[in-house]
Amino acid sequence: MNTPWNKRITLQQGDITQVDVDAIVNAANTSLLGGGGVDGAIHRVAGPDLLAECKTLGGCPTGSAKITRGYRLKARYVIHAVGPVYRNGASGEPELLAGCYRTALKLAAENGVRSIAFPAISCGVYGYPLDEAAAVALRETADFLKNDERIERVVFVLFDRAAFDAYQRAFDKLAAGTND
Repeated sequence: MNTPWNKRITLQQGDITQVDVDAIVNAANTSLLGGGGVDGAIHRVAGPDLLAECKTLGGCPTGSAKITRGYRLKARYVIHAVGPVYRNGASGEPELLAGCYRTALKLAAENGVRSIAFPAISCGVYGYPLDEAAAVALRETADFLKNDERIERVVFVLFDRAAFDAYQRAFDKLAAGTND
């Protein structure tokens, strides 16, 4: 394929439950038993079978991810990534957030996923600053795509304009080769 990483990533504003991809990523909590925001929306659309499967997984540590079926979603899979609660940026948050993206992309590739959609993990009630989270998300995704051709399309589905703009700024900086 040899498509450059920046041609395999798109950004859009909208509802992640409605995106037509093989897998969507859920901004989950450690219990994997549902919550608010993106997590609640995904569980509502997927239906009760998603919760039933999540109950069999034994939770998930912060900075990692687990995969389930998508049930009533358009997506075949849901990858539940547990992002960190933002404290001060010096308590391991960037490494934990990076782990979410690395693990989710690895699980996707191992399960034959060719297209995947991510929300802004940890940017809701977990309080991660949008610009910092976007830089981590896009860097980890680009690094993965540079070394792995199995995933053909990554969509960042941002709930509102502020998130979209932050991710666009981070994408433009990364594509230009600047990290400031």
